[in-house]
Amino acid sequence: MMPLSIFSVNLLSGNLLLLASILVFAAILVTKVGTRFGVPSLLLFLTIGMIAGGDGIGLKFSDFSIAESIGHFAMTIILFTGGLETSLSDTKPVMKQGVILSTLGVFLTSLLTGLFVYLLLGKYLGPIGSTLTGCLLLSSVMGSTDSASVFSVLRGRKMHLREQLGPMLELESGSNDPMAYVLTIIFVKILTVASTASGAGSMIWTGLGILVVQIVMGFLVGIAVGYGAKLVLAKVSLPSDSLYAILILSIGFFADGMASLAYGNGLLAIYVSAIVINNKAEIPHKKDVLKFFDGMTWLMQLLMFLMLGLLVVPSDMLKVALPALAIGLFMMFVARPVTVFLCLLPFRKLSAKSKIFVSWVGLKGAGPILFAMYPLVVGVEGASVIFNIVFFITLISLLAQGITLSPVAKWLGLSYDEDPEVETFGMEIPEEMGMLRDHTVSEDDLIRGSTLRDMSLPHGIRVMMVRRGDHFLVPHGSMNLQVGDHLVIIVGESDDDLLES
Repeated sequence: MMPLSIFSVNLLSGNLLLLASILVFAAILVTKVGTRFGVPSLLLFLTIGMIAGGDGIGLKFSDFSIAESIGHFAMTIILFTGGLETSLSDTKPVMKQGVILSTLGVFLTSLLTGLFVYLLLGKYLGPIGSTLTGCLLLSSVMGSTDSASVFSVLRGRKMHLREQLGPMLELESGSNDPMAYVLTIIFVKILTVASTASGAGSMIWTGLGILVVQIVMGFLVGIAVGYGAKLVLAKVSLPSDSLYAILILSIGFFADGMASLAYGNGLLAIYVSAIVINNKAEIPHKKDVLKFFDGMTWLMQLLMFLMLGLLVVPSDMLKVALPALAIGLFMMFVARPVTVFLCLLPFRKLSAKSKIFVSWVGLKGAGPILFAMYPLVVGVEGASVIFNIVFFITLISLLAQGITLSPVAKWLGLSYDEDPEVETFGMEIPEEMGMLRDHTVSEDDLIRGSTLRDMSLPHGIRVMMVRRGDHFLVPHGSMNLQVGDHLVIIVGESDDDLLES
């Protein structure tokens, strides 16, 4: 098929919006197919991008600098949304496990994989594989689990895991980028700057110092901005509900920027600030705000993975398919499991089955691919090999691990079915008003009579809405109920309770 040169991607081209709309439309449609067969949507987005790229339809996009900037922007929103949906009460019990996995875990995974590549596969990888430093650079780029992939798979499939594995895995993926990022920078600097053993040693110590500063300052800035947002949200009254979501998003960007100015990690800062905002601040119209961020996250994931798919040239990727497959399998079945069992060894209450599952959730995705762009941007010799290998391993990870997470969790007995979500018909109820319950009318409910009054509901319980088929009915005492009607019930203090007190 001849490439269609009129479709070369140019950010100033009049065709850009037309092409983007077609790709986004196609990507959204294929998610329905993916849902039916259990294929992660992110894998489908990548595939659509590859099909549309140079070896497919002919769309050409090869500006890694722009791609890296767009990718970072998308990751900030994805991580911010992840933080806004993270419960601190769920995360606190697994804080130590998550932090150890996101720091020591990334280091050990990178070290084991780098040694494996250097000893067994280096001669097949050109300049990058000729030195231990180059092999460690390759493994460091892939050392972290990808937050976009983990959040998408765990939350998109509404997986409910025992032993608080969900919060631990999300915490790990949301906070392990600084370690992988700094390790990548260290080895890039050694390859491009340091020419002597003493210079390399100095660079390593400097890199360790950078790592500490990145994590500490990123964490502190995130905490400070989060509590600052709490004060702002308590004082500011906006004329439009939609403006609250935009205000909170701007606060997230502020956390990222301030962390960069303070030599901290912006992605960690934005994740921490979002956790603080969600758990400590009163967010007006919180349900609508979270819906806004959920939509933004889907858009960012879609655009980012489509863009990454456009960047790769499948014919180049296939040239490194065999060593990439070997590295991917080693990471899945050796490096990640060994690392997880070592890091979680002190936590004896965590079952072996849980550790096996955590080992399997070593999902790769946009994060490692974005890190793989950095050596390309700075001109490391042989960096294109790193990019192609990382991309190939990401495809393997999403295909093998992403598809099988639910079956593996069930096989290990670690997943369970949660009670069905209460149908609120779009209504947002303040927590202080009480708890919502969803009740389906049964024959037993109608034994005393068919009206709502005949149900003799206890004090403190009120029916707010009745849904019958596709119709929504306002309840009243003489309403005749039918078996199968859905009642939205609020459980709280009644006026009688207040009078008695």
